[in-house]
Amino acid sequence: MNILLAAINAKYIHANLAVYSLRAYACKYIEEIEIAEYTINQPVDDILMDIYTHRPDILCFSCYLWNISYVEQLIREIPKILPDTKIWLGGPEVSYNAKDMLRDYPGLAGIMCGEGEGTFLELMEYYHTGTDVPEGATLSQIPGIVYRESEGNIQDTPPRPVLDLSTVPFVYEHIEDFRNRIIYYESSRGCPFSCSYCLSSIDKCLRFRDLELVKSELQFFIDHEVPQVKFVDRTFNCRHDHAMAVWRYIKEHDRGITNFHFEIAADLLNEEEISLIRSMRPGLIQLEIGIQSANEETIREIRRKMDLDKVEHIVAEVRENRNVHQHLDLIAGLPYENYDSFTKSFDRVYSMRPDQLQLGFLKVLKGSLMHEKTREYGLVYQNRPPYEVLSTNWLSYADIVRLKKVEEMVEVYYNSGQFRNTVGHMEKEFTGAFAMYSTLADYYDRNGLFRVSHSRISRYEILFRFLEEHTGRPDEYVQWLTLDLYLRDNVRNRPQFLPENKVSSDEAAAFYKSEEEERRYLKSYTGYDRRQMRKMTHLERLSGSLFLFDYRERDPLSGDAKLYIIEDQERKIDNEFS
Repeated sequence: MNILLAAINAKYIHANLAVYSLRAYACKYIEEIEIAEYTINQPVDDILMDIYTHRPDILCFSCYLWNISYVEQLIREIPKILPDTKIWLGGPEVSYNAKDMLRDYPGLAGIMCGEGEGTFLELMEYYHTGTDVPEGATLSQIPGIVYRESEGNIQDTPPRPVLDLSTVPFVYEHIEDFRNRIIYYESSRGCPFSCSYCLSSIDKCLRFRDLELVKSELQFFIDHEVPQVKFVDRTFNCRHDHAMAVWRYIKEHDRGITNFHFEIAADLLNEEEISLIRSMRPGLIQLEIGIQSANEETIREIRRKMDLDKVEHIVAEVRENRNVHQHLDLIAGLPYENYDSFTKSFDRVYSMRPDQLQLGFLKVLKGSLMHEKTREYGLVYQNRPPYEVLSTNWLSYADIVRLKKVEEMVEVYYNSGQFRNTVGHMEKEFTGAFAMYSTLADYYDRNGLFRVSHSRISRYEILFRFLEEHTGRPDEYVQWLTLDLYLRDNVRNRPQFLPENKVSSDEAAAFYKSEEEERRYLKSYTGYDRRQMRKMTHLERLSGSLFLFDYRERDPLSGDAKLYIIEDQERKIDNEFS
Protein backbone atom coordinates (compact mmCIF):
# COMPACT_ATOMS: atom_id res chain seq x y z
CA MET A 1 0.00 0.00 0.00
CA ASN A 2 1.21 3.50 -0.81
CA ILE A 3 0.55 6.03 1.96
CA LEU A 4 1.51 9.70 1.64
CA LEU A 5 1.67 12.11 4.60
CA ALA A 6 1.59 15.65 3.18
CA ALA A 7 2.63 18.79 5.04
CA ILE A 8 2.37 22.33 3.64
CA ASN A 9 4.66 24.46 5.77
CA ALA A 10 4.80 28.24 6.10
CA LYS A 11 8.50 28.27 5.12
CA TYR A 12 11.08 25.83 3.85
CA ILE A 13 13.09 26.10 7.07
CA HIS A 14 10.14 24.70 9.06
CA ALA A 15 9.76 20.96 9.52
CA ASN A 16 6.36 19.43 10.27
CA LEU A 17 6.76 17.46 13.48
CA ALA A 18 3.25 15.98 13.22
CA VAL A 19 3.73 13.95 10.02
CA TYR A 20 7.05 12.58 11.24
CA SER A 21 5.46 11.54 14.53
CA LEU A 22 2.62 9.76 12.71
CA ARG A 23 5.04 7.80 10.57
CA ALA A 24 7.29 6.94 13.51
CA TYR A 25 4.35 5.71 15.61
CA ALA A 26 3.11 3.52 12.74
CA CYS A 27 6.62 2.10 12.33
CA LYS A 28 5.32 -1.39 11.37
CA TYR A 29 4.19 0.19 8.08
CA ILE A 30 7.11 2.57 7.66
CA GLU A 31 8.22 1.05 4.37
CA GLU A 32 4.85 1.98 2.88
CA ILE A 33 4.71 5.53 4.24
CA GLU A 34 6.23 8.53 2.45
CA ILE A 35 6.39 12.11 3.66
CA ALA A 36 6.03 15.04 1.26
CA GLU A 37 6.69 18.54 2.57
CA TYR A 38 5.75 21.65 0.60
CA THR A 39 5.44 25.35 1.40
CA ILE A 40 2.72 27.95 0.97
CA ASN A 41 5.08 29.76 -1.40
CA GLN A 42 4.73 27.00 -4.00
CA PRO A 43 1.98 27.17 -6.63
CA VAL A 44 -0.92 24.88 -5.74
CA ASP A 45 -0.67 23.31 -9.20
CA ASP A 46 2.92 22.27 -8.49
CA ILE A 47 1.84 20.57 -5.25
CA LEU A 48 -1.04 18.88 -7.06
CA MET A 49 1.25 17.53 -9.77
CA ASP A 50 3.75 16.22 -7.22
CA ILE A 51 1.03 14.43 -5.23
CA TYR A 52 -0.18 12.87 -8.48
CA THR A 53 3.30 11.46 -9.17
CA HIS A 54 3.13 9.62 -5.83
CA ARG A 55 -0.29 8.13 -6.70
CA PRO A 56 -1.06 7.33 -3.05
CA ASP A 57 -3.72 4.86 -1.96
CA ILE A 58 -4.12 6.93 1.22
CA LEU A 59 -3.33 10.64 1.39
CA CYS A 60 -3.23 12.48 4.72
CA PHE A 61 -2.90 16.25 5.14
CA SER A 62 -1.76 18.01 8.33
CA CYS A 63 -3.98 21.11 8.63
CA TYR A 64 -3.16 24.41 10.32
CA LEU A 65 -4.13 28.07 10.08
CA TRP A 66 -1.36 28.86 7.64
CA ASN A 67 -2.11 26.05 5.15
CA ILE A 68 -5.81 25.19 5.32
CA SER A 69 -6.73 27.32 2.28
CA TYR A 70 -4.14 25.39 0.24
CA VAL A 71 -5.40 22.06 1.53
CA GLU A 72 -8.97 23.03 0.64
CA GLN A 73 -7.96 23.86 -2.92
CA LEU A 74 -6.15 20.53 -3.24
CA ILE A 75 -8.93 18.34 -1.87
CA ARG A 76 -11.31 19.80 -4.43
CA GLU A 77 -9.02 18.73 -7.28
CA ILE A 78 -7.34 15.51 -6.11
CA PRO A 79 -10.49 13.33 -6.35
CA LYS A 80 -10.75 14.32 -10.03
CA ILE A 81 -7.30 12.96 -10.89
CA LEU A 82 -6.94 10.28 -8.19
CA PRO A 83 -10.53 9.03 -7.72
CA ASP A 84 -9.50 5.92 -5.78
CA THR A 85 -7.28 7.73 -3.25
CA LYS A 86 -8.65 7.88 0.29
CA ILE A 87 -8.12 11.42 1.62
CA TRP A 88 -7.84 11.99 5.36
CA LEU A 89 -7.22 15.24 7.23
CA GLY A 90 -5.90 15.92 10.70
CA GLY A 91 -4.66 18.80 12.83
CA PRO A 92 -6.11 21.69 14.87
CA GLU A 93 -7.69 23.46 11.89
CA VAL A 94 -10.09 20.57 11.15
CA SER A 95 -10.56 18.84 14.51
CA TYR A 96 -13.34 21.16 15.69
CA ASN A 97 -15.47 21.40 12.54
CA ALA A 98 -14.90 17.93 11.10
CA LYS A 99 -18.50 17.24 10.09
CA ASP A 100 -18.74 20.56 8.25
CA MET A 101 -15.57 19.73 6.33
CA LEU A 102 -16.92 16.35 5.27
CA ARG A 103 -20.17 17.94 4.13
CA ASP A 104 -18.35 20.65 2.18
CA TYR A 105 -15.77 18.36 0.56
CA PRO A 106 -17.36 15.14 -0.72
CA GLY A 107 -13.95 13.78 -1.76
CA LEU A 108 -12.88 13.39 1.87
CA ALA A 109 -12.90 9.94 3.47
CA GLY A 110 -12.53 11.23 7.01
CA ILE A 111 -10.83 13.39 9.62
CA MET A 112 -8.61 12.43 12.53
CA CYS A 113 -9.58 14.62 15.49
CA GLY A 114 -7.14 15.54 18.24
CA GLU A 115 -3.98 13.51 18.78
CA GLY A 116 -3.22 11.57 15.65
CA GLU A 117 -0.55 8.95 16.35
CA GLY A 118 -2.77 6.16 17.68
CA THR A 119 -5.57 7.02 15.28
CA PHE A 120 -3.28 6.93 12.25
CA LEU A 121 -1.85 3.56 13.29
CA GLU A 122 -5.33 2.05 13.61
CA LEU A 123 -6.36 3.52 10.26
CA MET A 124 -3.33 1.86 8.68
CA GLU A 125 -4.36 -1.43 10.25
CA TYR A 126 -7.90 -0.97 8.97
CA TYR A 127 -6.84 -0.21 5.40
CA HIS A 128 -3.93 -2.59 5.22
CA THR A 129 -4.40 -5.48 2.84
CA GLY A 130 -2.32 -7.93 4.87
CA THR A 131 -3.20 -10.05 7.86
CA ASP A 132 -3.12 -7.22 10.39
CA VAL A 133 -6.81 -6.34 10.00
CA PRO A 134 -9.04 -8.21 12.44
CA GLU A 135 -11.97 -9.87 10.78
CA GLY A 136 -15.04 -7.62 10.81
CA ALA A 137 -13.03 -4.48 11.71
CA THR A 138 -14.84 -1.23 10.88
CA LEU A 139 -14.05 2.46 11.05
CA SER A 140 -16.63 2.76 13.82
CA GLN A 141 -14.22 0.89 16.10
CA ILE A 142 -11.49 3.53 15.74
CA PRO A 143 -11.76 6.29 18.39
CA GLY A 144 -11.18 9.92 17.47
CA ILE A 145 -12.43 10.08 13.87
CA VAL A 146 -15.25 11.56 11.82
CA TYR A 147 -15.77 9.58 8.62
CA ARG A 148 -18.00 9.03 5.64
CA GLU A 149 -19.79 5.70 5.39
CA SER A 150 -20.14 3.89 2.05
CA GLU A 151 -23.72 5.17 1.83
CA GLY A 152 -22.42 8.72 2.25
CA ASN A 153 -23.62 9.24 5.84
CA ILE A 154 -21.24 11.11 8.14
CA GLN A 155 -20.44 9.39 11.44
CA ASP A 156 -18.19 10.15 14.37
CA THR A 157 -16.62 8.01 17.07
CA PRO A 158 -15.86 8.80 20.74
CA PRO A 159 -12.73 10.83 21.52
CA ARG A 160 -9.49 8.90 21.74
CA PRO A 161 -7.91 8.48 25.18
CA VAL A 162 -4.76 10.57 25.54
CA LEU A 163 -1.45 9.06 24.57
CA ASP A 164 1.53 8.27 26.77
CA LEU A 165 3.96 10.77 25.24
CA SER A 166 6.93 8.52 25.97
CA THR A 167 5.60 5.93 23.51
CA VAL A 168 6.07 8.27 20.54
CA PRO A 169 9.38 7.36 18.88
CA PHE A 170 12.12 9.93 18.31
CA VAL A 171 11.72 11.23 14.76
CA TYR A 172 15.11 12.80 14.05
CA GLU A 173 17.38 9.75 13.75
CA HIS A 174 18.14 10.74 10.16
CA ILE A 175 19.11 14.27 11.11
CA GLU A 176 20.71 14.81 7.70
CA ASP A 177 17.18 15.02 6.27
CA PHE A 178 16.63 18.19 8.36
CA ARG A 179 19.74 20.13 7.35
CA ASN A 180 19.14 23.91 7.29
CA ARG A 181 15.76 23.50 8.99
CA ILE A 182 14.40 24.38 12.42
CA ILE A 183 14.02 21.35 14.64
CA TYR A 184 10.76 21.20 16.64
CA TYR A 185 10.76 19.10 19.79
CA GLU A 186 8.05 18.11 22.25
CA SER A 187 8.71 17.18 25.88
CA SER A 188 5.13 17.73 27.08
CA ARG A 189 1.59 17.98 25.72
CA GLY A 190 -1.38 19.89 27.00
CA CYS A 191 -1.52 23.16 28.91
CA PRO A 192 -2.36 23.88 32.56
CA PHE A 193 -4.06 27.18 31.67
CA SER A 194 -7.44 28.02 30.10
CA CYS A 195 -6.81 31.10 27.94
CA SER A 196 -9.99 31.68 25.96
CA TYR A 197 -8.26 32.50 22.65
CA CYS A 198 -6.12 29.34 22.57
CA LEU A 199 -6.90 25.76 21.51
CA SER A 200 -4.18 24.32 23.75
CA SER A 201 -6.37 25.03 26.77
CA ILE A 202 -8.90 22.44 25.53
CA ASP A 203 -6.49 19.58 26.22
CA LYS A 204 -6.41 19.60 30.01
CA CYS A 205 -4.49 16.32 30.28
CA LEU A 206 -0.96 17.63 30.73
CA ARG A 207 1.62 14.90 30.06
CA PHE A 208 5.40 14.79 30.07
CA ARG A 209 7.85 12.69 28.12
CA ASP A 210 10.14 10.52 30.24
CA LEU A 211 13.11 12.66 31.30
CA GLU A 212 15.72 10.04 30.47
CA LEU A 213 14.34 9.88 26.94
CA VAL A 214 14.36 13.67 26.74
CA LYS A 215 17.99 13.87 27.88
CA SER A 216 19.19 11.29 25.38
CA GLU A 217 17.36 13.10 22.57
CA LEU A 218 18.74 16.48 23.59
CA GLN A 219 22.21 14.95 23.59
CA PHE A 220 21.58 13.78 20.03
CA PHE A 221 20.86 17.37 18.97
CA ILE A 222 23.94 18.67 20.80
CA ASP A 223 26.21 15.98 19.34
CA HIS A 224 24.97 16.72 15.83
CA GLU A 225 25.45 20.47 16.35
CA VAL A 226 21.88 21.35 15.42
CA PRO A 227 21.73 25.18 15.27
CA GLN A 228 18.32 25.57 16.93
CA VAL A 229 15.79 23.35 18.70
CA LYS A 230 12.37 24.89 19.36
CA PHE A 231 10.38 23.24 22.14
CA VAL A 232 6.69 23.21 21.22
CA ASP A 233 5.59 22.66 24.84
CA ARG A 234 2.83 25.19 25.49
CA THR A 235 4.13 26.25 28.94
CA PHE A 236 7.51 24.62 29.31
CA ASN A 237 8.13 25.63 32.92
CA CYS A 238 4.75 24.63 34.34
CA ARG A 239 6.47 21.79 36.23
CA HIS A 240 9.55 22.89 38.15
CA ASP A 241 11.44 19.58 38.30
CA HIS A 242 10.98 18.93 34.58
CA ALA A 243 12.18 22.40 33.55
CA MET A 244 15.16 22.31 35.90
CA ALA A 245 16.25 18.88 34.69
CA VAL A 246 16.17 19.96 31.03
CA TRP A 247 17.87 23.31 31.63
CA ARG A 248 20.59 21.74 33.82
CA TYR A 249 21.24 19.11 31.19
CA ILE A 250 21.65 21.47 28.27
CA LYS A 251 23.88 23.76 30.34
CA GLU A 252 26.15 20.92 31.49
CA HIS A 253 26.41 19.37 28.01
CA ASP A 254 26.54 22.57 25.97
CA ARG A 255 29.09 22.63 23.13
CA GLY A 256 28.60 26.29 22.29
CA ILE A 257 26.51 25.78 19.15
CA THR A 258 22.92 24.66 19.73
CA ASN A 259 20.32 27.20 20.81
CA PHE A 260 17.13 26.04 22.58
CA HIS A 261 13.86 28.00 22.40
CA PHE A 262 11.22 27.71 25.16
CA GLU A 263 7.76 29.19 25.60
CA ILE A 264 7.34 29.94 29.29
CA ALA A 265 5.17 31.69 31.88
CA ALA A 266 7.64 34.14 33.41
CA ASP A 267 5.74 34.55 36.67
CA LEU A 268 6.16 30.80 37.36
CA LEU A 269 9.95 31.07 37.41
CA ASN A 270 11.41 30.74 40.90
CA GLU A 271 14.77 31.89 42.22
CA GLU A 272 16.43 28.53 41.56
CA GLU A 273 15.36 28.58 37.91
CA ILE A 274 16.35 32.22 37.45
CA SER A 275 19.78 31.55 38.96
CA LEU A 276 20.31 28.63 36.59
CA ILE A 277 19.19 30.66 33.57
CA ARG A 278 21.52 33.53 34.49
CA SER A 279 24.46 31.13 34.66
CA MET A 280 24.05 29.87 31.07
CA ARG A 281 26.23 30.65 28.07
CA PRO A 282 24.95 33.73 26.21
CA GLY A 283 22.74 32.45 23.40
CA LEU A 284 22.23 28.95 24.81
CA ILE A 285 18.51 29.51 25.34
CA GLN A 286 15.86 32.01 24.31
CA LEU A 287 12.56 32.57 26.09
CA GLU A 288 9.20 33.48 24.60
CA ILE A 289 6.81 35.02 27.12
CA GLY A 290 3.18 35.64 26.22
CA ILE A 291 1.97 38.67 28.18
CA GLN A 292 -0.89 39.52 25.74
CA SER A 293 -2.22 42.50 27.73
CA ALA A 294 -1.49 44.67 30.75
CA ASN A 295 -5.20 45.41 31.25
CA GLU A 296 -6.29 43.55 34.38
CA GLU A 297 -9.93 43.33 33.26
CA THR A 298 -8.83 41.84 29.94
CA ILE A 299 -6.57 39.29 31.63
CA ARG A 300 -9.42 38.15 33.90
CA GLU A 301 -11.88 37.92 31.00
CA ILE A 302 -9.62 35.73 28.85
CA ARG A 303 -9.10 33.43 31.86
CA ARG A 304 -5.38 34.00 31.91
CA LYS A 305 -3.52 33.71 35.20
CA MET A 306 -0.64 36.14 35.40
CA ASP A 307 1.06 38.35 37.97
CA LEU A 308 2.26 41.17 35.72
CA ASP A 309 4.32 42.86 38.43
CA LYS A 310 6.16 39.60 38.95
CA VAL A 311 6.60 39.11 35.20
CA GLU A 312 8.10 42.60 35.00
CA HIS A 313 10.50 41.85 37.82
CA ILE A 314 11.60 38.48 36.41
CA VAL A 315 12.09 39.77 32.86
CA ALA A 316 14.35 42.48 34.34
CA GLU A 317 16.29 39.91 36.39
CA VAL A 318 16.91 37.70 33.37
CA ARG A 319 17.72 40.67 31.13
CA GLU A 320 20.26 42.07 33.58
CA ASN A 321 22.77 39.35 32.75
CA ARG A 322 22.53 39.89 28.96
CA ASN A 323 22.78 36.17 28.20
CA VAL A 324 19.20 35.24 27.22
CA HIS A 325 17.14 36.49 24.27
CA GLN A 326 13.64 37.38 25.55
CA HIS A 327 10.67 37.62 23.19
CA LEU A 328 7.50 39.19 24.65
CA ASP A 329 4.06 38.97 23.00
CA LEU A 330 1.04 41.29 22.97
CA ILE A 331 -2.35 40.57 21.34
CA ALA A 332 -4.56 43.35 19.97
CA GLY A 333 -8.32 42.74 19.81
CA LEU A 334 -8.90 41.09 23.18
CA PRO A 335 -12.06 41.89 25.16
CA TYR A 336 -12.13 45.14 27.16
CA GLU A 337 -8.97 46.39 25.43
CA ASN A 338 -9.60 49.60 23.48
CA TYR A 339 -7.01 51.68 21.62
CA ASP A 340 -5.99 53.71 24.69
CA SER A 341 -5.80 50.60 26.83
CA PHE A 342 -3.65 48.84 24.25
CA THR A 343 -1.37 51.88 24.13
CA LYS A 344 -0.79 51.49 27.88
CA SER A 345 -0.23 47.74 27.50
CA PHE A 346 2.32 48.39 24.75
CA ASP A 347 4.21 51.01 26.73
CA ARG A 348 4.38 48.84 29.82
CA VAL A 349 5.66 45.78 27.96
CA TYR A 350 8.04 47.88 25.88
CA SER A 351 9.51 49.31 29.08
CA MET A 352 10.63 45.75 29.93
CA ARG A 353 13.12 46.05 27.04
CA PRO A 354 12.55 42.70 25.38
CA ASP A 355 14.89 41.66 22.58
CA GLN A 356 11.76 41.31 20.47
CA LEU A 357 8.24 42.63 21.02
CA GLN A 358 5.63 40.91 18.90
CA LEU A 359 2.46 42.89 18.36
CA GLY A 360 0.00 40.22 17.21
CA PHE A 361 -3.71 40.32 16.42
CA LEU A 362 -6.41 38.08 17.85
CA LYS A 363 -7.23 34.96 15.83
CA VAL A 364 -10.78 33.74 16.47
CA LEU A 365 -10.15 30.00 16.32
CA LYS A 366 -12.91 27.45 15.82
CA GLY A 367 -13.27 25.41 19.00
CA SER A 368 -11.98 28.14 21.33
CA LEU A 369 -14.03 29.87 24.02
CA MET A 370 -13.33 33.15 22.23
CA HIS A 371 -15.18 31.78 19.21
CA GLU A 372 -18.17 30.93 21.40
CA LYS A 373 -18.29 34.52 22.71
CA THR A 374 -18.23 36.16 19.30
CA ARG A 375 -21.61 37.84 19.72
CA GLU A 376 -21.01 38.90 23.33
CA TYR A 377 -17.75 40.65 22.42
CA GLY A 378 -19.00 42.04 19.13
CA LEU A 379 -16.18 40.17 17.41
CA VAL A 380 -15.99 40.71 13.69
CA TYR A 381 -13.25 38.66 12.05
CA GLN A 382 -12.11 37.44 8.67
CA ASN A 383 -13.84 34.39 7.21
CA ARG A 384 -10.56 33.19 5.74
CA PRO A 385 -7.67 31.85 7.80
CA PRO A 386 -6.16 32.97 10.08
CA TYR A 387 -9.60 34.39 11.11
CA GLU A 388 -8.00 37.60 12.30
CA VAL A 389 -10.02 40.16 14.20
CA LEU A 390 -11.45 43.13 12.25
CA SER A 391 -13.26 44.90 15.09
CA THR A 392 -14.69 44.36 18.57
CA ASN A 393 -17.00 46.21 20.95
CA TRP A 394 -13.91 48.12 22.09
CA LEU A 395 -11.76 48.39 18.96
CA SER A 396 -12.88 49.66 15.55
CA TYR A 397 -11.48 48.52 12.22
CA ALA A 398 -9.90 51.98 11.88
CA ASP A 399 -8.07 51.27 15.16
CA ILE A 400 -6.93 47.89 13.82
CA VAL A 401 -5.55 49.58 10.70
CA ARG A 402 -3.63 52.07 12.83
CA LEU A 403 -2.22 49.26 14.96
CA LYS A 404 -1.17 47.32 11.85
CA LYS A 405 0.92 50.28 10.78
CA VAL A 406 2.44 50.60 14.24
CA GLU A 407 3.23 46.88 14.11
CA GLU A 408 5.22 47.36 10.91
CA MET A 409 7.22 50.19 12.45
CA VAL A 410 8.01 48.04 15.49
CA GLU A 411 9.19 45.22 13.21
CA VAL A 412 11.41 47.50 11.14
CA TYR A 413 12.84 49.81 13.78
CA TYR A 414 12.80 47.70 16.95
CA ASN A 415 12.63 43.97 16.29
CA SER A 416 15.22 44.12 13.51
CA GLY A 417 17.73 45.33 16.10
CA GLN A 418 19.27 47.54 13.42
CA PHE A 419 18.39 50.90 14.98
CA ARG A 420 18.87 50.15 18.67
CA ASN A 421 20.93 53.19 19.67
CA THR A 422 19.06 55.68 17.48
CA VAL A 423 15.66 54.51 18.69
CA GLY A 424 16.85 54.59 22.30
CA HIS A 425 17.63 58.29 21.96
CA MET A 426 14.53 59.03 19.86
CA GLU A 427 12.30 57.86 22.70
CA LYS A 428 13.21 60.97 24.67
CA GLU A 429 11.43 63.09 22.06
CA PHE A 430 8.02 61.45 22.76
CA THR A 431 5.60 60.95 25.61
CA GLY A 432 5.91 57.18 25.27
CA ALA A 433 7.16 54.38 23.04
CA PHE A 434 3.77 53.80 21.42
CA ALA A 435 3.51 57.51 20.60
CA MET A 436 6.90 57.32 18.90
CA TYR A 437 6.03 54.36 16.67
CA SER A 438 2.57 55.80 15.97
CA THR A 439 4.08 59.12 14.88
CA LEU A 440 6.59 57.29 12.71
CA ALA A 441 3.73 55.30 11.15
CA ASP A 442 1.89 58.56 10.40
CA TYR A 443 5.03 59.84 8.67
CA TYR A 444 5.20 56.70 6.52
CA ASP A 445 1.52 57.09 5.70
CA ARG A 446 1.76 60.76 4.66
CA ASN A 447 4.74 60.08 2.43
CA GLY A 448 3.45 56.93 0.74
CA LEU A 449 6.17 54.76 2.30
CA PHE A 450 4.03 51.75 3.22
CA ARG A 451 3.73 48.85 0.74
CA VAL A 452 7.14 49.74 -0.70
CA SER A 453 10.15 47.43 -0.52
CA HIS A 454 12.85 49.56 1.12
CA SER A 455 16.53 48.67 1.32
CA ARG A 456 18.27 48.82 4.67
CA ILE A 457 20.08 52.02 3.61
CA SER A 458 16.80 53.65 2.57
CA ARG A 459 15.31 52.84 6.00
CA TYR A 460 18.14 54.90 7.53
CA GLU A 461 17.49 57.75 5.12
CA ILE A 462 13.77 57.68 5.92
CA LEU A 463 14.49 57.77 9.65
CA PHE A 464 16.86 60.73 9.17
CA ARG A 465 14.18 62.68 7.24
CA PHE A 466 11.61 61.81 9.91
CA LEU A 467 13.93 63.15 12.62
CA GLU A 468 14.51 66.26 10.52
CA GLU A 469 10.76 66.91 10.35
CA HIS A 470 9.91 65.94 13.91
CA THR A 471 12.86 67.40 15.86
CA GLY A 472 14.48 69.91 13.52
CA ARG A 473 17.80 68.59 14.90
CA PRO A 474 18.63 65.57 12.72
CA ASP A 475 22.40 66.22 12.92
CA GLU A 476 22.28 65.28 16.62
CA TYR A 477 21.33 61.77 15.53
CA VAL A 478 23.93 61.24 12.82
CA GLN A 479 26.40 59.61 15.22
CA TRP A 480 23.76 57.18 16.49
CA LEU A 481 22.58 56.32 12.96
CA THR A 482 26.21 55.74 11.94
CA LEU A 483 26.85 53.58 14.98
CA ASP A 484 23.78 51.43 14.27
CA LEU A 485 24.61 51.16 10.58
CA TYR A 486 28.11 49.76 11.12
CA LEU A 487 27.28 47.59 14.12
CA ARG A 488 25.55 45.18 11.76
CA ASP A 489 27.60 45.32 8.53
CA ASN A 490 30.65 46.89 6.98
CA VAL A 491 28.53 48.65 4.36
CA ARG A 492 30.24 50.19 1.35
CA ASN A 493 27.41 52.46 0.18
CA ARG A 494 26.74 55.06 2.88
CA PRO A 495 23.35 56.81 3.23
CA GLN A 496 23.09 60.21 1.54
CA PHE A 497 22.89 62.12 4.83
CA LEU A 498 26.10 60.57 6.14
CA PRO A 499 29.31 62.55 5.52
CA GLU A 500 32.45 60.84 4.33
CA ASN A 501 34.37 58.79 6.87
CA LYS A 502 36.72 61.09 8.77
CA VAL A 503 39.28 58.31 9.18
CA SER A 504 41.90 59.00 6.52
CA SER A 505 43.50 56.24 4.49
CA ASP A 506 46.87 56.93 6.12
CA GLU A 507 45.38 56.81 9.62
CA ALA A 508 43.69 53.49 8.88
CA ALA A 509 46.87 52.07 7.34
CA ALA A 510 48.85 53.05 10.43
CA PHE A 511 46.30 51.47 12.74
CA TYR A 512 46.22 48.12 10.95
CA LYS A 513 50.02 48.05 10.65
CA SER A 514 50.20 48.52 14.40
CA GLU A 515 47.51 45.91 14.94
CA GLU A 516 49.38 43.40 12.76
CA GLU A 517 52.41 43.82 15.00
CA GLU A 518 50.80 44.14 18.45
CA ARG A 519 47.26 42.63 18.29
CA ARG A 520 45.94 45.01 20.92
CA TYR A 521 42.33 44.64 19.81
CA LEU A 522 41.98 42.02 17.08
CA LYS A 523 43.39 39.17 19.12
CA SER A 524 41.41 36.48 17.29
CA TYR A 525 42.85 37.42 13.88
CA THR A 526 45.94 35.25 14.14
CA GLY A 527 47.12 34.35 10.66
CA TYR A 528 45.53 37.42 9.04
CA ASP A 529 47.64 40.25 7.68
CA ARG A 530 46.83 43.96 7.86
CA ARG A 531 45.01 44.02 4.51
CA GLN A 532 42.75 41.12 5.50
CA MET A 533 42.00 42.66 8.90
CA ARG A 534 41.11 45.93 7.23
CA LYS A 535 38.54 44.15 5.02
CA MET A 536 37.03 42.27 7.94
CA THR A 537 36.62 45.26 10.28
CA HIS A 538 35.70 48.95 10.05
CA LEU A 539 37.11 52.16 11.52
CA GLU A 540 34.90 55.22 11.95
CA ARG A 541 35.45 58.51 13.79
CA LEU A 542 32.44 59.53 15.87
CA SER A 543 32.33 62.48 18.30
CA GLY A 544 36.08 62.82 18.01
CA SER A 545 36.81 59.20 18.99
CA LEU A 546 37.98 56.34 16.79
CA PHE A 547 35.54 53.40 16.76
CA LEU A 548 36.62 49.90 15.74
CA PHE A 549 33.88 47.47 14.58
CA ASP A 550 34.94 43.81 14.69
CA TYR A 551 32.59 41.69 12.56
CA ARG A 552 34.26 38.40 13.41
CA GLU A 553 33.40 38.75 17.07
CA ARG A 554 29.68 39.42 17.41
CA ASP A 555 27.27 39.67 20.33
CA PRO A 556 25.54 36.26 20.51
CA LEU A 557 22.17 37.86 21.30
CA SER A 558 22.02 40.95 19.11
CA GLY A 559 24.38 39.93 16.32
CA ASP A 560 26.12 43.31 16.63
CA ALA A 561 29.81 43.61 15.90
CA LYS A 562 32.14 43.82 18.86
CA LEU A 563 32.88 47.50 19.35
CA TYR A 564 35.93 49.29 20.75
CA ILE A 565 36.85 52.93 21.20
CA ILE A 566 40.50 53.32 20.35
CA GLU A 567 41.96 55.32 23.20
CA ASP A 568 45.00 55.06 25.45
CA GLN A 569 43.39 52.12 27.18
CA GLU A 570 41.19 49.50 25.56
CA ARG A 571 37.58 49.42 26.61
CA LYS A 572 34.65 47.56 25.12
CA ILE A 573 31.45 49.52 24.51
CA ASP A 574 28.12 48.21 25.70
CA ASN A 575 26.00 48.41 22.54
CA GLU A 576 22.74 48.46 24.43
CA PHE A 577 21.06 51.78 25.09
CA SER A 578 19.86 52.49 28.62
